[in-house]
Amino acid sequence: MRPVFPLLFAGLALSLAGCTSPSSTSGGPAGPAGAPNSAPSAGPASAGTIKLGVMPKQIGIPYFNACKQGAEEAAKELGDVDMTYDGPTEDKSEEQSRILDTWRIKKFNAIAVACNDPEQISTSIGRCRDEGITAITWDADANPAASKRQFFVNQAGAQDLSMALVDEMAKQAGESATVGVVSSSPTAPNQSAWLKVMEEYRAKKYPKMKILEPEYAGENQIKSEEKAQSILKVHSDVKGIFGMTSVAFPGAANAVKKAGKAGQVAVVGLGTPKDMKPFVDEGVVKTVVLWNPIDLGYLTVYVARAAAKGELKPGDTELKAGRLGTMAIKGNEVLLGKPMLFTKDNIGKFDF
Repeated sequence: MRPVFPLLFAGLALSLAGCTSPSSTSGGPAGPAGAPNSAPSAGPASAGTIKLGVMPKQIGIPYFNACKQGAEEAAKELGDVDMTYDGPTEDKSEEQSRILDTWRIKKFNAIAVACNDPEQISTSIGRCRDEGITAITWDADANPAASKRQFFVNQAGAQDLSMALVDEMAKQAGESATVGVVSSSPTAPNQSAWLKVMEEYRAKKYPKMKILEPEYAGENQIKSEEKAQSILKVHSDVKGIFGMTSVAFPGAANAVKKAGKAGQVAVVGLGTPKDMKPFVDEGVVKTVVLWNPIDLGYLTVYVARAAAKGELKPGDTELKAGRLGTMAIKGNEVLLGKPMLFTKDNIGKFDF
C-alpha cells in the first residue's frame, strides 16, 4: 500500500463548497470482508455507459459531502459513468433499502452502498445482485454472504485504525484512564468492528485502561454532545472520550469545552479537518484521526465501474485507480490506506 501523504495531498485542491444537495449526476462521489460470491454479473454494462448509484449512510454531513466530491471527480474523469449520489437524510437502513429498490426498478448497472446496518440492508443488495446488478459496499460493509456483494472498499484497516485511536488516547489521558465512547449505532458495521478491535488491543497493551460501554447518538451532532455531557456527569473519573464518527467527535469536543474541561478530558476520534480545526486551535482536541474521504469516494467509483465492466474479478490482487495509482486487493477488500493523524501543525493544510 502506498504512503498516505500522496493520497491526502492529491485531494487538497478540491473544495467541499456546494456539496450539500441530496443527489447529483455525472456523465462524462468496517466490518471484515467476506468471501467473493458468484451472483450474476451486469452483462450489457461492459460495453457502454455504467449507470451507477452511490449511496452514503446519510447525505448532507461534511464527511459524506467530501466523499461525494471524490466520487464526482472519478465519474467525470472516467467518462463512461452516469452517477447518481443519493442517500437517506437520516442514518436509517430502511430508507437505504427503499432507495436501492428504486434503483433496481430503474435498472441501474451498479450500486455502491455505505451500510447503516449490515444485516437489514443485505436483502435489498441481494435483490439487486439477483437481477444482475453489480454491487459493492464502501465505508461500512454489509453481510457479505447474505448481500452477495462483490467487493468492499474499506477506508482503513480495523487494526490500524483501532491502534491509532487507543494509542493516542493512552498518550493524552494516561494508560490507566477511564474513557467514554460516543458512537452512532450498535448496528453500524464499521464502528462496531473498530470498537471490538480497540477493546482487544486495549486489554493487551493497556490493561489498566477502562473503556466504558458506548453511548449511541445516531448521526446527530446535538445528540452526540448530549451523550458526552451525560458521560461527564455520570462518570466523574473520566479522563477521555472517543468520538467514533464525524458528528460524534465534534459533539463530544463541544461538551468538554462547555464543561470547562479542555486539557483535563482528552477527546480523540474520527472527524474531518475542517470541522475539527476550531477545537484543535482552542486546545480542546489535540489529534484528529482520519483518512481522506475525497479519495474514498473517488476509489469507490473506480472499483464499482471496474467490477461492472468485468475488469475487476474475484481473485484479482490489484486495481489501477486513476490518480491514486495501483491499489492492493486482499480477498474482496480494496483498502484505501493507513489512517493519518491531524494535529495543530498540519490540520490547516487540508480543505475537507
